[in-house]
Amino acid sequence: MDPRLTLEKRIEAELKSYDGMMCIYADDFHGNVISMGADEKVETASTIKTYILACLFEEAEKGRADLDGLLTYREEHFVDGSGVMQALEPGAVMRVKDLAALMIIVSDNVATNILIDYLGIERINRCIERLGCKDTALHNSLHFDRYRQLGTTTARDYGSVFVRLARGELISERADRGMVEILKKQQYNSMITRDFPPVYMDSDNTDDILIRVASKSGSMDACRNDGGIVYTPYGPYVLVMLNKGFGDAMYYPGHPATVFGGRVSRMVLDQVLALEGRFVL
Repeated sequence: MDPRLTLEKRIEAELKSYDGMMCIYADDFHGNVISMGADEKVETASTIKTYILACLFEEAEKGRADLDGLLTYREEHFVDGSGVMQALEPGAVMRVKDLAALMIIVSDNVATNILIDYLGIERINRCIERLGCKDTALHNSLHFDRYRQLGTTTARDYGSVFVRLARGELISERADRGMVEILKKQQYNSMITRDFPPVYMDSDNTDDILIRVASKSGSMDACRNDGGIVYTPYGPYVLVMLNKGFGDAMYYPGHPATVFGGRVSRMVLDQVLALEGRFVL
């Protein structure tokens, strides 16, 4: 392969016609890192829920939170948007770990507000700081009628969380394993897996599921984000794509950020499969 034909150059060429800014961080766990606008601050949208999950598991590890404890859904937790708990009546009681699963798997906004209330914004931000994510913060709970901003992060910060999760070095091997299992069940796979060959993802068509993804995406008017760990037959890699500055704020499957994110993700996957787990030879 011509050494001038780098994955970064191919991505840059693909994004020339994109009306927006895509901030990318990727790591193949073989010493090869892609960093393109990775320190640019971007609205988190629901990707902040990964940080809240990490804070919850860290607090549980230290005995300051109880995953089996019960929390009550109160009226002040209600918010529109993604999830299923908005269809329930206030007064419902659920276990903390079930709320965490809903927060990630269906990006439940009500469950997220209950957990933010349980942990507290200051405690969550102290945890984020301890994780070494210096450019990330949760600013408000999810109440879109009151707050225009939810959180701030960078592709490098978000990527570092998934890199350490994949290595079992974020909190503890046991806690990290538990978080990864939740993230693998996440249902909003609109960008990373958008253009993956279906045969790689469908266990009905193969003896084994060849590719699994542990991820969390997020969308608001100002951003379209996705990030996570992609598990391949040659080992895992991490990919984060945070998008801002695009002209179209509408939500629909063919949004340019989602389309270009899918193309970039497929480029990275093809490279990893062709080079047996690496971004470069």
